[in-house]
Amino acid sequence: MSKHIIDQPRENSGTRLREFARYERESGTHPAIETLHSRPQMRAEDNRLAAEFLRIEREQMR
Repeated sequence: MSKHIIDQPRENSGTRLREFARYERESGTHPAIETLHSRPQMRAEDNRLAAEFLRIEREQMR
């Protein structure tokens, strides 16, 4: 007696994964990702001070 057709091992060629990845790349970014990228970034005061010092140094080097 042979195995049922469902019990037969399928060929694992990776085609399904490749096509899924291609579809995801071509469909663009997810709306949740775009929302996260468009949110304003909260920066600490320490980072602001460092940015200002660097800006002053860059102006002095010109």
